[in-house]
Amino acid sequence: MSIANLHTAYLTIAEVAAAMRLSRITVYRMVRAGTLAADRFGKSYRVPESAVEEYMRQAGSPATGQEAHPGPDSDSDPGPGQG
Repeated sequence: MSIANLHTAYLTIAEVAAAMRLSRITVYRMVRAGTLAADRFGKSYRVPESAVEEYMRQAGSPATGQEAHPGPDSDSDPGPGQG
């Protein structure tokens, strides 16, 4: 296997933060928590473009077993004394 076959596009933390509209600190926290895959090159992290795409796909889809709860202005579930 040659190195030419191992092409992976990497993004810096700052590029990921800009693309996801997050702060750099938040992206660092996601990497350290294992929420977002990243590789360490020397003292800096690089995030594979595919990891960002996968995270965005997962974040865009509903979580399994969890449904959205109605907000406080919803009429579907009146609180105590309101029904």
